[in-house]
Amino acid sequence: MIDHYLQQSGLVEWAQLNQVELNHTEIEREVQWLEHYLDECLATEHQRKEPCEVQWQYVVPELGEGGACSLFGQLADASYDLSLILGGKTTKNEQALQQLQRFGQAFQQRTGMEWFGIYQARANTEQQPVLVKLAYYGAPSRAEFPLTAEFARYSNNSSVGLTGKARVINDIPAYLARGGDYYSCDPKVQAEACLPLFDQSGKIVGIIDAEAFQQNVFNPASLVLLVAICLMVPAFLPAADLPSSD
Repeated sequence: MIDHYLQQSGLVEWAQLNQVELNHTEIEREVQWLEHYLDECLATEHQRKEPCEVQWQYVVPELGEGGACSLFGQLADASYDLSLILGGKTTKNEQALQQLQRFGQAFQQRTGMEWFGIYQARANTEQQPVLVKLAYYGAPSRAEFPLTAEFARYSNNSSVGLTGKARVINDIPAYLARGGDYYSCDPKVQAEACLPLFDQSGKIVGIIDAEAFQQNVFNPASLVLLVAICLMVPAFLPAADLPSSD
């Protein structure tokens, strides 16, 4: 399973190009650590009778003309309501969001990075294919990323969501200086790793996105944790169907 994910996501080529190793044993250890962490969270929440809090609504940035870009520092008047795209505040949806939120807590605890989000490929309320942010921590950010070739030209999220190929940028200023296109939500972000999520059939079902205010933070240690999360998260995503391409 690990081999297949690394191959399908393009991380094998990325590791070879950057002369790093994504050790299988380390990934397995991270999976085991995550399983233990999730069990501990559930036990603690049960003991305290305080279930993991779900963000059914969250603030989002105001979008620029045509809805293309987020306007940094300017928040929209209305919060984004997740229940609309998920089909309601059902028990199953709530349990899925709680578990996804715990993955974010685990990543923050281990890395201290400033931003992390889990997105699912779904049809939005206009029946357009998008990546919707289900769980996250960090500064307010866009709720939906269009899954279109046009948007993918400058959005890592949309590109990974369409191609299934991971994108890891450890020095965003240098990347921009080389002419790279980049969708910026926060000018303080210096590095980003965006990895795909696959279901058991190999279909792209979403992405995870991690961002940091420091450069060169996506090393083997942080990436094996991200890969472990990618291997586990699809089992907890809410049921979803994208609109037909016919």
